[in-house]
Amino acid sequence: MTQNRLNQNRYERGLKLFQNMVGPQGTAALEEVRQCYPDMAEFIVANGFGDIYSRPGLDLKQRELITLSSLITQGAAEQLPMHVNAALNIGLTPEELIEVVIQCTAYAGFPKALSAFNVMIGEFRNRGIELTAGRV
Repeated sequence: MTQNRLNQNRYERGLKLFQNMVGPQGTAALEEVRQCYPDMAEFIVANGFGDIYSRPGLDLKQRELITLSSLITQGAAEQLPMHVNAALNIGLTPEELIEVVIQCTAYAGFPKALSAFNVMIGEFRNRGIELTAGRV
């Protein structure tokens, strides 16, 4: 199989998974990237989703929990909305996502965790999700 065909298979596998996870909002964001720099969009899809997210060994929920905790610890709040929505789309609950934030307070610190918390609450509101008061 030629390198171009291998790359095309990675891209097609990644695009299908990406679209299923992020829905129209995430797909629109990918199009914005593609308009600015097509190679970056292809790399995101082929590598991130065609190679990594589609690997066996962890399910999508586990992978998204890892991704969210990594983004929180890096302080990469601008990436959180897409991944919060992807996590909800694949069946993680808002309460599980908040627990990720709480877990990260011990390892990333309160400022990064609170920033992530605010992004998550905003995304929950955008989707009409109301949280009930959690316990301490």
